[in-house]
Amino acid sequence: MSDPAPLGLAFVGCFTTERRRARGRGIDVYRTGGGLEGWTHLGRVEGLTNPSFLVADPARAGLYTVQGDGEQASAFAVSPDGTVHARGSAATGGTNSVHQALDPTGRFLIVANYASGSVALMPVRSDGGLEPACHVLPLPGDPGPHRTEQACAHPHHVVLSPDGRHVLVPDKGLDRVFVLAVDGERLAIVSEAAMRPGAGPRHIAFHPRGPLAFLVNELDSSVATCRWDGEAGTLTPLHLAPTLPPDFFGASTAAAIVVTPDGRFVYVSNRGQDGIARFRVDETGRLDPAGWTPSGGRDPRFMVLAPDGRHLLVANEQGDSLVEFAIEAESGNLTRTGSRPSLSPCTIAFL
Repeated sequence: MSDPAPLGLAFVGCFTTERRRARGRGIDVYRTGGGLEGWTHLGRVEGLTNPSFLVADPARAGLYTVQGDGEQASAFAVSPDGTVHARGSAATGGTNSVHQALDPTGRFLIVANYASGSVALMPVRSDGGLEPACHVLPLPGDPGPHRTEQACAHPHHVVLSPDGRHVLVPDKGLDRVFVLAVDGERLAIVSEAAMRPGAGPRHIAFHPRGPLAFLVNELDSSVATCRWDGEAGTLTPLHLAPTLPPDFFGASTAAAIVVTPDGRFVYVSNRGQDGIARFRVDETGRLDPAGWTPSGGRDPRFMVLAPDGRHLLVANEQGDSLVEFAIEAESGNLTRTGSRPSLSPCTIAFL
């Protein structure tokens, strides 16, 4: 079971611009219980352009957002009553910053710049505010075969390894997962893992106990089991499974991935098929398809476990909804337990 959120707050980020066909208005703030009960809307942080991905900082009661299609990241302080105060913005050193993570020391925010094909290291001040990127690392390699989605490097996710020594960055444009390390005030490439040409690696999640990671590939709608060597900092693909039902023939791309706290089930969202694929994890880490559940709206872009680890929350970007599911412990089946309106949602963070 996951630890409960310390302040009992949930934050929902979104897209806001016409370019994104969006209707969002900013970061919505909610009070909620560990099992997503008792949702209460407390307010909204407005005046932001595409606050598309959020990261909470429990140590400093803070929140960070990147601005999709933009060139900045912003920091906020959060009061126990849910009031949000701006700590300022700083340049990420790239364009269309799409995802970020705090390094284990809390000294840096690591940002994936999708459009400019780079990963940036942004110093975090003692008050939680941000400094402009002190190092920007372009990701090298040959683009994949997709004519429009793989024109160049497109890093899409920033995930820390379980021991915090490495940073994994799936690159949709290069069909690679880069393993990086923070060396002083710079980022360095430790290793690369190649995926199938045209796969489009998007997001990755670690098994909670075993030396495994699960990688969702956006463009070919697949999920790969990979062996993780934490000592060497290497990722090795082992097994590939489709995320779409065998009788689905429409256009769809895979998006988010979630692993249950016991490591028994993996969930992947499909935008187009608009369902949540469920996989059982066997003793070798192989993923066995176990069914598909409607996401409750169009384009399920993001999913996250509730603080109790027993509920799944899905953000349907074009469906303007947040849909809750209870996870059945033995089967992993998803049972819809609630839904609430949310304009163009694409991320959720708990604090």
